Amino acid sequence: MEIRVPVTHNFSFKRTALSHGWCELLPFEFEQEGWRLLRVIDLGAQRPVSVSITGAKQSLVLNVRQGLGKRAAAKVVQDVRHMLRLDEDLTEFYSAMSADDEFAWIERQGAGRLLRSPTVFEDVVKAITTTNCSWALTVKMVTGLVQSLGLEAADGRRSFPTPQAMAEAPLQFYTDVMRAGYRAPYFKELAERVACGELDVEGWLSSDLPTPALKREMKQVKGVGDYAADTLLRLIGRYDGLALDSWVRGKFARVRGRGRAATDEKIARYYSRFREWRGLALWCDMTRDWLEEEAAV
Repeated sequence: MEIRVPVTHNFSFKRTALSHGWCELLPFEFEQEGWRLLRVIDLGAQRPVSVSITGAKQSLVLNVRQGLGKRAAAKVVQDVRHMLRLDEDLTEFYSAMSADDEFAWIERQGAGRLLRSPTVFEDVVKAITTTNCSWALTVKMVTGLVQSLGLEAADGRRSFPTPQAMAEAPLQFYTDVMRAGYRAPYFKELAERVACGELDVEGWLSSDLPTPALKREMKQVKGVGDYAADTLLRLIGRYDGLALDSWVRGKFARVRGRGRAATDEKIARYYSRFREWRGLALWCDMTRDWLEEEAAV
């Protein structure tokens, strides 16, 4: 079954799919050679489906190796639109970037949309897996979690586990199978709080709280510090924070500091002219070389 989803003229599938590391974490899979993003999408009471996403002129092409009913097809399109930020208005961001010669490439290449998960819950779990560890360990933790607790699609791939499934898993699963180390009780507690309705992380998408207050609320979740909170804020469309980590600091030194290390204060000053867009401007700046300009559309 093929579904076509229209996109705006300033949307780049390649820049969005490869916008950050989420494309390498299950249930996402990414094939850069053919520019195909695969995602296993949860359909609730129905069996999850694997969806292949590719870019075409002014549209996305979604391929599913089975027929879908009207409701299931609508859920697939809804999740794809959310993951690829198709409904996010970046007009003000592009205006700010185009006013600066060094950043004008961002609008020209359609950069700025950051891939995210269908649910905030999944993004919170993944953000916690990225803290204080190597990327290889992040991949290992997420792979173990998905392959063990996710529901199986027809092709054998698995969806991201629900809060209920994670809440029901014993703590030993997080230590011995997921290999989450000190984070193990954080995942168990997060899932339990979300599953019972005590914590509404999906509500962060539409929260009226000012960004500093929302960040404080996010940091009440064990395992979510400044870096993870800034990452999550970006994924819900708030770009004030810089989410500085060792990779960003090292990349800034190479790209903007002629190899010399810079303090966090210096990095913050460099992007401060972009005000509420400074976190997104920084991320685009640091990842510009992930794609050659002629391949970015």
